[in-house]
Amino acid sequence: MNWRPSAAIEELRARAGLLARIRAFFASRDVLEVETPLLCSRGVTDPAIEPLCVDRGNSLGAPRFLQTSPEYAMKRLLAAGSGPIYQLARAFRDGEAGSRHNPEFSLLEWYRPGLDHHQLMTEVAELVTHCLGPQSVEYHTYRDLFRAELGLDPLTATVNQLQDRARESLDVGSLSGDRDMWLDLLMSHLVEPALADRGLCFVYDYPASQAALARVEEKEGQFVAQRFELYVRGMEIANGYCELTDASEQRRRFVADNRRRSDCGQAQRPLDEWLLSALESGMPACSGVALGVDRLLMLATGKTDIRQVLAFDWARC
Repeated sequence: MNWRPSAAIEELRARAGLLARIRAFFASRDVLEVETPLLCSRGVTDPAIEPLCVDRGNSLGAPRFLQTSPEYAMKRLLAAGSGPIYQLARAFRDGEAGSRHNPEFSLLEWYRPGLDHHQLMTEVAELVTHCLGPQSVEYHTYRDLFRAELGLDPLTATVNQLQDRARESLDVGSLSGDRDMWLDLLMSHLVEPALADRGLCFVYDYPASQAALARVEEKEGQFVAQRFELYVRGMEIANGYCELTDASEQRRRFVADNRRRSDCGQAQRPLDEWLLSALESGMPACSGVALGVDRLLMLATGKTDIRQVLAFDWARC
């Protein structure tokens, strides 16, 4: 049994320095640091994200979920009038382990009332350059990237066209799935590698089917999500939205998520009625983003494996 830390002491010092720079950045902009519970009675409904569950404890009347993100609780604070807020939180996701994933990880999440997702992208770039130093910055729509790198339109291509394009370049065997599965495969295996030499690269206007908790708008005859992701040297480190504030639409999406979970043989998740009530009461128009602190530290230290920047990775706990 190897009891020693996963990361060298130099990386632990680098983490402390990074956290200090992040806090200084938000303090200079009068953004309030908050803390919200990690253990809650509701887990996310998204079929692509599995929370870890705690089902025993003298004080637990029912199973509780370790939070995959502080998003829902932070939105309740926004609805209560908190103003701009951020949080450095521990987050947990089941089934995610590898060179860029650990089931327990550090997440920076912040919300900016009054800003749209384009304005928030500017602030994200300012934070990342504050932490990493000067970097080139690019902005691309999801649609334009697919057209440039793969020669197809991701918003109008059929499932068969997406599947055929994947099979041209990848060994997918007997893999089958819906439209979003093929889009995700093409994005992760063929588009993302093309971003490796581009510094900071923002990708925005995702397909409406991938809106999650983002607003949807119509552009060039197609509906797109007001959502962005940030890639730095080809590694995805942030996911942001112009946040959905319509409680009825959010409920509809949660129900649709649970329907997809059932179709895939996954357990349904209880809806977060506290969040829905907060939206009904009136959450301010805002944009928010979640950024992976461990991945940002990997970029700052030049490490290629997340275990090299964690005091103790999942296998040593």
